[in-house]
Amino acid sequence: METQLLHILRQVFGLEDFRPVQKQVIDAVMEGRDTLALLPTGGGKSLCYQIPALAKDGICLVVSPLIALMKDQVDNLKAKGIKAAAIYSGMSYREIDTTLDNCIYGDFKFLYVSPERLKQELFIERFRQMKINLIAVDEAHCISQWGYDFRPPYLEIAAIRAFHPKVNVLALTASATSQVCADIVEKLEMKSHLEFHQSFARKNLSYSVRLVENKLEKGIEILSRISGTGIWYVRNRQGTQQIAKALSQLGISAAAYHAGLSNSDRADRQEAWKADRIRVMVSTNAFGMGIDKPDVRVVIHSDLPENIENYYQEAGRAGRDGRKAFAVLLANAQDFEQLTSRSELVYPPIDFLKRVYQCLANYYQLAVGSNMLSSFDFDLSVFCNTYELTVLETFYAIKVLGEEGFVQVNESFFAPSRVHFQVDPSRLYEVQIAYAKLDPVVKMLLRTYGGNIFSEFIKIQEGKLAKSLSMREPDLVKALLDLQKLEVMDYDQRKDKPQLTFLTHRYDAGKLPFNHARIAARKELTVQNAKSMVEYTTQSAICRTQFIQEYFGEKTDSECGICDVCIEKKKNQAPETREERLKMRIIETLEGSEGLTEEDLFSKLGKPRSDSNLRLLRQLIDQGQVSKSFDDTLLLTTHE
Repeated sequence: METQLLHILRQVFGLEDFRPVQKQVIDAVMEGRDTLALLPTGGGKSLCYQIPALAKDGICLVVSPLIALMKDQVDNLKAKGIKAAAIYSGMSYREIDTTLDNCIYGDFKFLYVSPERLKQELFIERFRQMKINLIAVDEAHCISQWGYDFRPPYLEIAAIRAFHPKVNVLALTASATSQVCADIVEKLEMKSHLEFHQSFARKNLSYSVRLVENKLEKGIEILSRISGTGIWYVRNRQGTQQIAKALSQLGISAAAYHAGLSNSDRADRQEAWKADRIRVMVSTNAFGMGIDKPDVRVVIHSDLPENIENYYQEAGRAGRDGRKAFAVLLANAQDFEQLTSRSELVYPPIDFLKRVYQCLANYYQLAVGSNMLSSFDFDLSVFCNTYELTVLETFYAIKVLGEEGFVQVNESFFAPSRVHFQVDPSRLYEVQIAYAKLDPVVKMLLRTYGGNIFSEFIKIQEGKLAKSLSMREPDLVKALLDLQKLEVMDYDQRKDKPQLTFLTHRYDAGKLPFNHARIAARKELTVQNAKSMVEYTTQSAICRTQFIQEYFGEKTDSECGICDVCIEKKKNQAPETREERLKMRIIETLEGSEGLTEEDLFSKLGKPRSDSNLRLLRQLIDQGQVSKSFDDTLLLTTHE
């Protein structure tokens, strides 16, 4: 088994060895144990389910809320020759139907689903028939109302376990407090589970906070001192463009990145940044999810994130190669007031929530009781203009409607056009004879995509096909639509706008069944999270890494030694004091032991075996306070 797992890691994923904790998680999953793995950003979470799923017979169900990430994972697996599929908002009923059939009969290894699909009858009926080998829950903190990104559809995961009671569950998250971890275990109904927590400390990442009025000036100064690739996070789109322009004018190659860009622009900028043609990506938090660029040297935030979970994930995109990297937060007094007051607005009054829901129903002309899991193109600013609603309050209202499980908005992502012949070849041939104009289009599709086009939805590029047929693209699109009207082909045209999905049948807005107690608790949590973020930024007594570790419930006495707080402490300590303190710690450490090697001693102290530290140890030996045995074990000298 050991050899098989390593073989998959090396042959399929091109990696030499497992990362810390990764192998323990994989072994637990292979043993059939319910498992919770808390692996910070860049810890290689996806391999924890991909490798066991490939080693076992059957298909792995992966629940994930991030469509862009699901699509990336599916594309990456397909590129490796592994059959994988995804079901998410915006797909047609027929495409979902075909995909689920393929997962039962077509030796697929992975099915990614967004959580709102889990209670759909179509899904449940097919899921029961699948040979499931593992249920993997990505972003598992979403199941907890105490988590920072609660999603009620995640609560359906426990219900689907009943259809495959012998299949184990693997829950994965990068950042969760101890309360959220306990909630994940309870809500997923884990039995005799194993938990693996990788430390939140990043030894190579130096955190610092700079309290400044002119953030642009300070950011430029930081970039001039730290060479290499960077990410600069800001709250809004306008800020990304202003800062990227200012950096470019100073000769620092930079680009703006936000959800309002076209998909091709976003893809181009992302590629240029990954290839080091752009040094700094100035972005809203739309950037970075699922992007594993190991050599990011600095992450700057010039706006306060809403909570420490978000900050930890975004800052953690620096230094994944293990080399020294920097996370710098630029802030001022105005930011603290703004974050605190905004946290009070995140949960608007219930009457306003009802009003927004009613406006959405009017906007899409939906009758009460209709349209469960229907998706529509959605533009927030156009919607707000139509009904004279304020943008920020409406944004938060839709977020709460999402947390209550009524609607869901996915940021824009690119879904290419897809086609699928829904009749057999003989019926298709009849259509080719009867409709001579459509014959060249059918022939080109068959020649280009082969027999797979009868069994699954195939991605197409209308522009390329039109060129091959020497046709205008609008004429080709008309031909494809005609084939659809004749009910011989499904033609799902490309999408690149945000999608709003009604997760339930449309309610009468006045009778929306809100969970008032949960909304009140979530509001209180949001306010507390904002306070913790402000405390992290304003305090200068506790090591930054230690503060983050303790926020997530990880108890520790060791300091990172490289954050701004630790560096300031070192500056304020006279060298003699520092040396005396280290000598005392050496004595205290040896006092509680039966002897330690030099390596073990400095490991326990959390200090390097540097020349200066070894000199202090030699002084203690020379003074007779510490002795060294014949096997080089260090002992505290006892005086009778």
